[in-house]
Amino acid sequence: MWQAAGSEWAKLWSVRSTWWCLAGGLALLVLSALTLGGAAATDALREGARGVRITASEPVVSATSFAQFALVALAMLTVTSEYASGGIRVTLQATPVRGTVLAAKALVMAPVMFVAGVAGGGLATGMVFLALSADVFGGLVVLPPGEVVTDLLGVGVFFALVSVLTLGVAAAVRSAAGTLTVVFMLLMGLPLMLLMTGSQAALDVSMRMPLFAGLAFMGSTDNLTGGPMPYPAGEGLAWLLAWAAAGAAAGYAVLRRRDA
Repeated sequence: MWQAAGSEWAKLWSVRSTWWCLAGGLALLVLSALTLGGAAATDALREGARGVRITASEPVVSATSFAQFALVALAMLTVTSEYASGGIRVTLQATPVRGTVLAAKALVMAPVMFVAGVAGGGLATGMVFLALSADVFGGLVVLPPGEVVTDLLGVGVFFALVSVLTLGVAAAVRSAAGTLTVVFMLLMGLPLMLLMTGSQAALDVSMRMPLFAGLAFMGSTDNLTGGPMPYPAGEGLAWLLAWAAAGAAAGYAVLRRRDA
């Protein structure tokens, strides 16, 4: 396992796409957080709110909805690029136990995504605090250490689990376009379509799909319904873990049974 993980680590950092995806994810996280934080502060000032305080990491949590797709692309490419180039044959010859191959990819990708989420979220939080501390935003932003640390760790865990889900889908679908389509539908497309139906049953299903489960876990109230999340953070983490496990299981089932 450690030899396979070492191989995956070398492959991950030997291509420029890794750096581009991480840079793109960081840019999306910072810009989205600044936009969402500025909008929240502006709305509070417009409504004449007094005593309202915006934690600098709150907009960062909401911004994960956008930044996740740059990191999804990175997780996807660790599998689909090998199928596109034929390199998967060499990988499976070197490590014939296919479950070990998928586990090694997850063992490398999840910590990288966790660190990217915590570090990128920390930078975005600092940028939000600096920007919203300006007089034009009324000085509504605060930076409580305990809440910020909890939010950043949540962002890291969310990105890590979404990357495992993406790896599983990529191993099952094998093509970049197909993987991106399936993951986008799971993370954004299908939940939003279910919300638009107006059905309570559809809303309940939507709230338990990966994106909203992750937002519940991270303590966000931004679920597009205007109300609080319908379940606690612990249940959100459980749903997110279940989706990641289901994706990994699907990828392993296909990888085990189909030739490269």
